Formats: sequence, structure tokens, C-alpha cells
Amino acid sequence: MPEQAQDMSEANSVLEKVIQNARSIFPGFLISVLVALAAQFLSEHYGAPAMLMALLLGIALHFLGEDGPTVRGIEFSAKPVLRIGIALLGARISVELVSLLGLEVILLVVSGVVLTILFGLLGARLLNRGWRFAVLTGGAVAICGASAAIAIAAVLPKNSESERNLIFTVLSVTVLSTLAMIAYPPLTQFVVMGDIATGVFLGGTIHDVAQVVGAGFSISDSTGEIATVVKLIRVALLAPIVLMLSLFVRARFADSTEGKRPPLVPLFIIAFLVLATLNSCGLIPQIVADFLGAVSRWALLTAIAAVGMKTSLKSILSVGGQAIVLIVAETLFIATFIAGGILYLL
Repeated sequence: MPEQAQDMSEANSVLEKVIQNARSIFPGFLISVLVALAAQFLSEHYGAPAMLMALLLGIALHFLGEDGPTVRGIEFSAKPVLRIGIALLGARISVELVSLLGLEVILLVVSGVVLTILFGLLGARLLNRGWRFAVLTGGAVAICGASAAIAIAAVLPKNSESERNLIFTVLSVTVLSTLAMIAYPPLTQFVVMGDIATGVFLGGTIHDVAQVVGAGFSISDSTGEIATVVKLIRVALLAPIVLMLSLFVRARFADSTEGKRPPLVPLFIIAFLVLATLNSCGLIPQIVADFLGAVSRWALLTAIAAVGMKTSLKSILSVGGQAIVLIVAETLFIATFIAGGILYLL
């Protein structure tokens, strides 16, 4: 009986801690969700990108992330919630979709992603920017915009400029992706590209998935479908690139002063790969995959709102003109590379 009483006491103590933590997290988490809902409302009614709206609204509420009862919940939304969102992206990936395009197109898209990141590293060196910023912007442009920026930032070693650089990257790729969604479709029609070539170009160059879908289906259904599949190839590269980056960081910063080595493989990347494998094997019903995709989108929207609340506008403006030059140059590089590959292959 005394042992049972002790076990009950320990269980009650653990439960009390869980409830206490939940109470401390709830206000900030609720604010982040409300900002995400507001951003989605603005997106649906005024056509603005939801990610951009969440980011701008979050920045406007920066004071909530500095002090007060919302700080812990905002921190929770900006880290664990975003990892959940990234992990659930795996449910949208399948080998069957990727294999529809043929090996040459797949190699073109993969090469574009890798070379854009390498171009970013070279450009950053020429512009005297750090390698962290180069990988962050290059990965965001090359893979899937804001989602890739968030995933890469999660495994990069932190410094005083980490959050500022993340906000700048998300803001920049979202704006550039929106401009590309508007400019690229008439450009492809002007140079008389067919549906396949247009789909490959749009899916291989526009940063965010939503803008790829918007640009592709504005031309035709077949163009939209091809563009979406090409874009998902780029999204599928998120896991291996983040994994390699995580291994590099683990080896490079093993003796850091913090004394804590990063995990060999981040848990959210393992979850991403597991979901992608299950989906490729046909073990995830379409209705479940659609639900997980929706949860992923809302989690990322909530996370980016929280990241916005953690960052001041003044710190974003201090990033400098060289950073803008770099991310625009990366965008032009991948567009030029994919266009050249299409002319050669198609």
C-alpha cells in the first residue's frame, strides 16, 4: 500500500507539471493560431499569400513575443509546432508521382536544387555573407520556399542573427514567389512553351507550392498537374538535404561551447521519411494524406506567425542590401538553369 500511494503521488505530480506547462503555453499558442486564422482569411478574401500575411501580422505583434504570459506559447509554436508541420509534409510525397516525369527531367530538377544551393554559397562568399545565410536562402529558393527555410533553420547552429535571417528569408521568398507566379505564366506563353515544358519550368523555379499550383492551373489543367508533380520532387529533396546539413552541423560543431551535440538525424526528418515511404507504398489513404497535408499547412502557418512575433522589424531591415542581391540572384539562377535544361531536353 505505501508503494501504491507513492506511485499515485508521483503520477499526480507529473500530471500537475503537464497541466502547468500546458497552461503556460496555451496563451501564446492561441495567439499564434489566431494570427494564422487571420492570415488565411486575408489570403482567401484578398488573394494575398497566407504565409506572407502570417509573417507580417506576426511582426506587427512583436511585443507579445518579448515579455508577458504569451512568450512560452509563442516559443512552442515557433519550434515544436513547425517541426510537426515539416514532418507531415512527407504524406504528400510518393515515388509514383515522381516517376511519371522520366529520369531526365528528374535529374534536371535535382541538379537545379543542388546547384542553386552551391551558387548561394559562392554568392555569399563574394558578398561577404556567412555560410548559414547562404544555405538558408539557397535552400529556400531551391526547394520549397518558406517551408524549406523553416526546416533548414531548425538544424542550423544558432547565433544572434538566426531569427532575423529566417524572417528575412521567409519574407523574401514569399514575395519573390508571388512575383514569379504573376510573371512566369505570360513569359512562358510569350516564348511559346508547350504544356509539359511550361509545367516543368513553373514547378522547377517558383519557390512555394501554393504559387506553383496557382501559376500552373492558370494556364491549363495539364500544365498545373505537371507543375505540381515537379514541385513535389523539389519538396521531396527537403529531407535528404536537411539530413546532410544536420550531419555536417553535428560534425562541425561537435565541440561547441554549448556542450550538446545535435541529434544524428532530427526526429522530424525521420517522421517525414516514414510518411513519404508509407505514402509511396500506398499505405496512407488519400483522405488521410489530404488531412495530414492540411494539418501540415496550418502548423507551418502557425509557426511562421510565431516566428514573426519573435522578430522585430528593425532587425529585419538591418540585414542589408547584399542579402537582397543574393536571394534575387539565386532566384534568377534557378530560373535560368531550368529554362536552359528545358530547351536542351524538351
